Amino acid sequence: MSEAGGRQERIGVLGGTFDPPHIGHLLLGETARVALGLSCVLFLPAGQPPHKVDDTISAEAHRLAMVELAISDNDCFTADTVDMKRPPPHYTSTLFPLLRDKFSQAELWLLIGGDSLNDLATWHDPQRIVADWRLGVLSRPGSTLDLVALEKQVPGVEQATVVLDGPSVGVSSTDIRCWTAQGRSLRYVVPHSVREYIRTHGLYDAGHQNYSALSSEPVS
Repeated sequence: MSEAGGRQERIGVLGGTFDPPHIGHLLLGETARVALGLSCVLFLPAGQPPHKVDDTISAEAHRLAMVELAISDNDCFTADTVDMKRPPPHYTSTLFPLLRDKFSQAELWLLIGGDSLNDLATWHDPQRIVADWRLGVLSRPGSTLDLVALEKQVPGVEQATVVLDGPSVGVSSTDIRCWTAQGRSLRYVVPHSVREYIRTHGLYDAGHQNYSALSSEPVS
C-alpha cells in the first residue's frame, strides 16, 4: 500500500500493557502521527510482557476494551490484537515479521518513550529491533536521552531513531493503579470513558490483587 504521490505509507506501532491506557500513551501516538506523517497508529495491547512475568496484570479483554475506548475519538488510531493472539514469548524483536506480513508495503515505526529507549540494550535482541524498525521516541520528564552512549551498546540505534518534539507527561499506568486503589481522582489522567470503565468493573480497587483472574470473556 502506498500513498498518493508515491510516498511509502507510514504506520506507527505503539505497544504496551495498557493497564490502563492513559494520556501519556495518547500524546505519544498523536505527536508521532503529526511529526512523522503517519497514516495511522496501531495500539497493540501486549499479551504477556516478558519483563512483567511476575507481575499481576488485568485480563486481556479489559485492557483491549480500555484501549478501544481511549482511542475511539481519533480516526487515525486503531487497536490491533496481533500481539495478544500470538504465542509467547511476546518479544518486540519477534513482532516485526507479523506486522510486515500484514502491512507488506508500509514503513513501520515503533513508538516508545525515552525511558524505554534508554533500556533498549536490555531488551531481547536489540540489534534486530534497530535493524527492522524505525524508532519514534518522545522524551519523558525526568529521563535524559543519550543516543551517543546508547549507540555504543546498540550500534545502529542513532540512525534508526527520530526524537520527537512534543508534550509528554510524567505519569505511568503503575501510578494510576495506585491512585485508584487510594481513591484518588483520575480526571484528566485517563479519558472519561476509560475512567468510567475502571469504576464500573472495579479495576485496581484496594484489595483487588489478582487482576489476571478476571474473566477473559468479552466485557460490555
